[in-house]
Amino acid sequence: MKIISKTFKILPLFLLALVFTSCSDDDDNTIMTPQPMNIVEIALGNSDLTSLVAALQVADGDLVNVLSGSGPFTVLAPTNDAFATFLSANGFSQLSDVPTDVLSQILLNHVISADLTASDLVGLGAGYTSTNALGADGRNMSIYFNTSSGVEFNGVSSVTADGADIDASNGTIHIVDAVIGLPSIVDHALANPGFSNLVAALGAADGNLVDVLSGAGPFTVLAPDDAAFATFLDGTPLGDVPTDALANILLNHVVTGNVASSTLIAGGAGYANTNATGPNDNNLSLYYNTSDGVRFNGVSSVAQADVIGTNGIIHAVDAVIDIPSIVTLATADPNFSTLVTALTTLTPATDFVATLSTANGTSPAPFTVFAPTNDAFDALAAIPAEDVLTQVLLHHVLGDANVQSGDLTDGISPSMLNGQAITINLPGTGDNIADVTDGAGNSDIGIVAVDVQAGNGVIHVLNKVMLPADE
Repeated sequence: MKIISKTFKILPLFLLALVFTSCSDDDDNTIMTPQPMNIVEIALGNSDLTSLVAALQVADGDLVNVLSGSGPFTVLAPTNDAFATFLSANGFSQLSDVPTDVLSQILLNHVISADLTASDLVGLGAGYTSTNALGADGRNMSIYFNTSSGVEFNGVSSVTADGADIDASNGTIHIVDAVIGLPSIVDHALANPGFSNLVAALGAADGNLVDVLSGAGPFTVLAPDDAAFATFLDGTPLGDVPTDALANILLNHVVTGNVASSTLIAGGAGYANTNATGPNDNNLSLYYNTSDGVRFNGVSSVAQADVIGTNGIIHAVDAVIDIPSIVTLATADPNFSTLVTALTTLTPATDFVATLSTANGTSPAPFTVFAPTNDAFDALAAIPAEDVLTQVLLHHVLGDANVQSGDLTDGISPSMLNGQAITINLPGTGDNIADVTDGAGNSDIGIVAVDVQAGNGVIHVLNKVMLPADE
């Protein structure tokens, strides 16, 4: 490393001598055009970037050679004062106290693999790009820029006066007034003024959620923007929302683990669990569908995907995702579209929607619903008339109980809302998780998916429609 340092000190003298030699050569009338310097050479020649140069020399990753390469790069170059402030704020007495692997990532968080001028950024206004630092799931860290008042990055570092657009042979340097630390999910939310309502809600809710989401994670956060919160609150002041309810709503936007948009798209559609809880403290289910963008519970779509932080991923969404009822999840999942039609259009005399939307703790909620798929309904010779269909639907609902799959026992015979019992046998045959015998004695019915947890009950999926006994 000392050899590299000496080489950098000698290089400017060598270049100067070369110029003098060329100018004094009376036998050569060729005018030599100065060659443009690369990013590292420019930094070496700037007395206010000596700390940056020193950091590049000692950090892991051979960053001097990297930033001397062809690029193109945009480097956000902190001043000496910026480095001094950073060291002091983080309890380091000198640069050598910073672990070299950490220092490397911090420096790479100032490097963008593109040539971006200030006018490019101003033209975009505000938004995200990626740095060369690595964040959650080994993905490139996101950086937020905002040009509403100068050019600012992650809400903490601004381009200095006369510090923009220093042209190099392999990119552009912008001198900035603060070191840009590695951002957590909370740091990203704080940096983006479009998440000001989310930040306020996190601070007001029970559960110390700011600290939770600043923790190790990893988390995937579906972050409603300010417009989404305004629609959700509908004029109600945030301070009037009960803080325990607010916490559960916010946790309904948090999934444990790193879930990138590519993972969701590859999955197509399905369920994940959020950190919100419902009956018996079971984690709530979240339905995603990527047939038309990325949509959650049928009510909220991704507007900005894959904002990468140190401890997780943010997807900005256009609506608050409220605590789902049984009806919410059934309506969101197109595999239950025939069931939804049966509960609404085909049985107008019974308000199944109101019943199955009953709040948890108010009888007959919570519910355990055995939900036939569209294919299950298609297997019927015909969908019964309304009076019979009503009894068929009631035969699929257990009231006043949230029975998850782990609570089922072999031979259990719960009495359904129509007054008739079904029998569940474990384990199931073939692909069935469990076998079911309905009130009419049909025993070829299977539970094929379990534990779709709503705020007022749980859904288990059936491959056939259960029929009650004739009365």
